[in-house]
Amino acid sequence: MRGAVSRQKPVLPTSAQLRPTRSPTTLLKALALTAALIAPLAACSSLTPVYSDGQIGARQMSFAYAEPRNRLEQVIYQELGLRLGKTTDPSAPLIQVTASVYSRDLTLGSNPAPADAREATVTATAKVLDGPGGRELLQVRRNASASYTENAQGLANFSARTEAEERAAKAAAESLRLALLGALSR
Repeated sequence: MRGAVSRQKPVLPTSAQLRPTRSPTTLLKALALTAALIAPLAACSSLTPVYSDGQIGARQMSFAYAEPRNRLEQVIYQELGLRLGKTTDPSAPLIQVTASVYSRDLTLGSNPAPADAREATVTATAKVLDGPGGRELLQVRRNASASYTENAQGLANFSARTEAEERAAKAAAESLRLALLGALSR
């Protein structure tokens, strides 16, 4: 076989031969550069809340609360106490809440429907008094609504109405809280 060319496999370099060797000073420079680039990014992060003003949280007020006369007032007092703070100090400002609920049909029609859409509206009025039996410093009134569905099941209707009333009371409490904070911050 004259003229036959023998083919040999090419020898590939190993990874150690391809990797350039770096001196310790080069590695230190690379590490310093990496730290210098990461430091500004780390400074951008914090553990403060995104959607709140830092002064509002730092300046938490404490109030005394009157006794609730119904379930809706109890829900509102719980929400306000949780968010605004509460105290047993007799000289603290007293918050007195009155709440009422009204339910109405959302749809009108003569067709009997398997389920009726309804809405519960809670009207809440909060008065801030200068201590128990003191003069009225501020009065705020807010409404909030929540929808629910009624059908032929009485127990389910009662549960749906109660749950909607409590959702509306919590929304009214949040609206009262914001109005109180706004008025008291002036």
